[in-house]
Amino acid sequence: MKPAIPPSPPHKGRGAVSNIQGRFEHQLREDFDDGWERYTDGTDPSTGKLQTVVTEEVARSILTWNKSPDVPFNVSLNPYRGCEHGCIYCFARPTHSYLELSPGLNFETRLFAKVNAADLLRRELAKPSYHPEPIALGVNTDAYRPCERQWRITRSVLEVMHECGQPVGLITKSSLIERDIDLLAPMAQKRLAAVTITITTLDHDIARTLEPRAASPTRRLQTIRRLTEAGIPVSVNVAPVIPFVTDQDLEHILDEAFSAGAVAANYIILRLPWEVSPLFQEWLAAHFPDRAERVMNRIRDMRGGKDYEATFGVRMRGQGVWAELIRQRFRAALKKSGVEGRMAEFTELDCSHFRRPQVVRVAANSSGQLDMF
Repeated sequence: MKPAIPPSPPHKGRGAVSNIQGRFEHQLREDFDDGWERYTDGTDPSTGKLQTVVTEEVARSILTWNKSPDVPFNVSLNPYRGCEHGCIYCFARPTHSYLELSPGLNFETRLFAKVNAADLLRRELAKPSYHPEPIALGVNTDAYRPCERQWRITRSVLEVMHECGQPVGLITKSSLIERDIDLLAPMAQKRLAAVTITITTLDHDIARTLEPRAASPTRRLQTIRRLTEAGIPVSVNVAPVIPFVTDQDLEHILDEAFSAGAVAANYIILRLPWEVSPLFQEWLAAHFPDRAERVMNRIRDMRGGKDYEATFGVRMRGQGVWAELIRQRFRAALKKSGVEGRMAEFTELDCSHFRRPQVVRVAANSSGQLDMF
């Protein structure tokens, strides 16, 4: 009989508890305790800690066109795959399955940096067929994760946008965005830039396990204040709202964010697509065993009895009594703050300053051969 594999304990500084199998992997993996298992997941034998590995990726395209009516943008750009922030609820985790990697710990530790992102963007903006409209930067995964300090890909993309007068909306949980105030502030003066800061909870203990490598809640509020002082419009995204874990913070987050200078707000109910559901349930069992069943039952109440409902119009907000209660609490908090009537101004970026780049740099394609056009 094979030795039993005990449930994995949480890894300090990581969100996922395990490396569950992705749905597109060709080989079936089965745990077997031969004494070496703890080192096959990227753990450094000398320290016992999971290591983050960033691999260069020469991308073939960089802009993604969105067809969802649930989000306020049509075009997005993501400089990286995977995300070291380790947010257990991240809806992008299942995308690692396309790489035959786990949406669990692999998503947090096996990252890919699109090193030619700025050159590809320049080429897209230079096309006669390109029609300028705001680009959402860092939507699928955070463009300001820790490795951006070294790779500076997000910075290089913003430099192209600044040069070309290309409007951009950014969303992040990181204070690293303050590094780029020198680019964002003059763009904001021309209504070319707006920022959304996501705040999930104000409880630092919960944040350390829920989104372990993102900036602390207090630090994010400070980032809102610093961006606002630089003249950059900031929105707060209360997301995700998790029943019995973070929902009690909703009004407090909005109060603190508006006090720091935020001029708009949004919220999203927890989403559990594909592999995110078992990963989140593992996290619940590890960190909130006393309420895990209650949390999942309430989530299913809002999702028609399922872990997730992907239908446009309801996937962000949920359905049912509890979802309606959250909606009413959010609207009441906005009305109390006085920002409700001004929120539409936040999304009004100006495309009239756009100018096509005159020089398109030559970049290597995925085969290593130089492109002529």
